[in-house]
Parts: sequence; structure tokens; C-alpha cells
Amino acid sequence: MPGRTSVPPQKLERVAELKSTLLRGPMTALIGFRGVPASALQRMRRELRDAGHPVTVAPNSLLLHALEAAAAEQPSLRPLIGHVSDQTAILTASGNPFSLNSEFLRTRSPTPARGGEIAPRDIVVSAQTTSFKPGPIVGELQHAGFPAAIEKGKVVLKKDVTIVKAGQVISREVAGMLTRLEVFPLEVGLNLRAVIDGDTLYLPDVLSVDLDARRQEVARGHRSAVQLAVELGYATPQTITPLVARAHRRALAIAIAAGYPTPETLPALLARALREAAALSHLTGTEGSPKQTE
Repeated sequence: MPGRTSVPPQKLERVAELKSTLLRGPMTALIGFRGVPASALQRMRRELRDAGHPVTVAPNSLLLHALEAAAAEQPSLRPLIGHVSDQTAILTASGNPFSLNSEFLRTRSPTPARGGEIAPRDIVVSAQTTSFKPGPIVGELQHAGFPAAIEKGKVVLKKDVTIVKAGQVISREVAGMLTRLEVFPLEVGLNLRAVIDGDTLYLPDVLSVDLDARRQEVARGHRSAVQLAVELGYATPQTITPLVARAHRRALAIAIAAGYPTPETLPALLARALREAAALSHLTGTEGSPKQTE
């Protein structure tokens, strides 16, 4: 038709490849990689590929076409279309979305601020003795808002200071001083934007769960439940051993208190008899008394 532009065959092939990738696994994710240096991105992609999570980078226009085509066959993928923006990559894998998010968090590493960035959280600089020599640096620190002073011939920060609050812009002056103090307030790494697992959409705020803390909570809950069941005398495969051990200890204590001789109680009964004999001997004055001479 007149005025209609033809699509290069290589783009059509690329869209078909991306569609196939999107439909490949039970779990599909969109990833942001803005600000990640090329060398670090290659390393992160290699680590994820070795873990069975290959990452595919493509222009957003091709990715949107691929998502539209894939969603026609698998409608659960359609919510991902609204999360394609900036620099985006895709990942398909099997497994658990929460574990996948933990893997992505491990790709992140501290990086210095250059100035102009938004602080993701309060930037707190602790009181410390710096490595700076006394000089103009003291005035520069003070001008940037750091509580700097000279004590005993060394430049010190006299108290903890929140130099930038969360949501505020990091100035170039503050960013330079933070770098010189080796405080790196930003993080660089891959961002998990959205995950479709089966028919369920997971966003980062849902996936940000401390799995180690949750495991510890479950372990504590299990121990408390076992202790309560043992206290109540409720027999289960997990409580039968401590219940039998407790019953044995109580039966042994009753037998000893009653003076009932058994192979297990005899040592304790004999020891008690010796203690009682010694005490009786002490009371009657017969222990250690001198012999009478004829």
C-alpha cells in the first residue's frame, strides 16, 4: 500500500526470537539496567546465565512488539507491557520469584555519587578520624556541611551527621566529599521490575522479603511448637523422643525417692545411703572419735 513502510526482515526475525524467549519458561521477568557499566553488565549477565537465568537485551520497540505477540498466546504476560521503559531486558526461568529477586539483589554493589542523583535513603556519615592532613580540607568539609575540626593534629568529624536526607538531591560538592571519605551512597546493579510466574504478577515491593529472616522465624516457630507439644504431652513423630526421655527421667526420680532398687537406681540409692550414714555418724559423734585405751 502507498505510504506503508516495510519492516526489515531482520527485525521481524528478532521479534520472533524475543517472542519465543518470552514463552520459553514458566517465569518471565523484566529487568532494568540503567547506569550499569558495560563491563559490570557483562559480568552480571554471565553470572545469571551460569545460574540458569539467561538475560536478553533488546530495544524497547522490538520488545513491545514481542510482548504483544506473546500475550496473544499467553495473556498472563500482558501486564509486563506497562513496565517496559528506559533500558529494559528480559529473563525467562523456572524457580521461585522470591529467590530470583534475592539473586538480583546480590548483583548490586556500592558506587560513588557524582552529584545530581536523588538519595535513595538517608546518607549518614559517622563521627571519625579521617586520613586527611590539616589544611584547606577542613574548610571544604565544613562548607559542604560536615562537622569537621582539627584535634591532636588530625582532621576529625566530631559527630554523626545525616548529610543528605532520602529523596533529596546529592550536590556535586557533597558527592565529592563523600567519595574522598570513601562513602559510596548509591548502588549499581540490575533491577527486577516485574515478574510473571504462571498467572501471577509480582512487583519489587512484594518480592523484597528477607528470606533468611523468614527461615529463622519458621525455625523459631517450629521449636516453640515442639516445646509446647512436649509440655502438653502431645505425641507426634517430632515429640515422641523428648516425651519418652522426660517420662524416663520422672520414673527414675520417683523410684529413687521411693527407694525402689533397680539396676538404674542402685547407684543413686547407695550414694544416698552413704550420705545419710555420714550425716548420722556426724550427729552421734562417732566419726573420728579417739580410741579408748585400756
